[in-house]
Amino acid sequence: MKNPGVAAVLSFFFCGLGQIYNGQILKGIVMFCAYSISWLLMYILIGFITTPILWIWGMYDAYRTAESINQKDCSLA
Repeated sequence: MKNPGVAAVLSFFFCGLGQIYNGQILKGIVMFCAYSISWLLMYILIGFITTPILWIWGMYDAYRTAESINQKDCSLA
């Protein structure tokens, strides 16, 4: 069982960590890399748009994925 709140909070503090907590290692690494590149893009202003979008989407995705994992676990029991 995965706690959706914990997954979202982990992604709040470190983009991609919630995905790693959910067992999606590659997705978490990709999220972290995309977020890091987005931070670098702030020097040409596009990062001011992409960084918050990636950050919020990462939290939402981690929460939603944890809920989905829990529903699958409950249906198997």
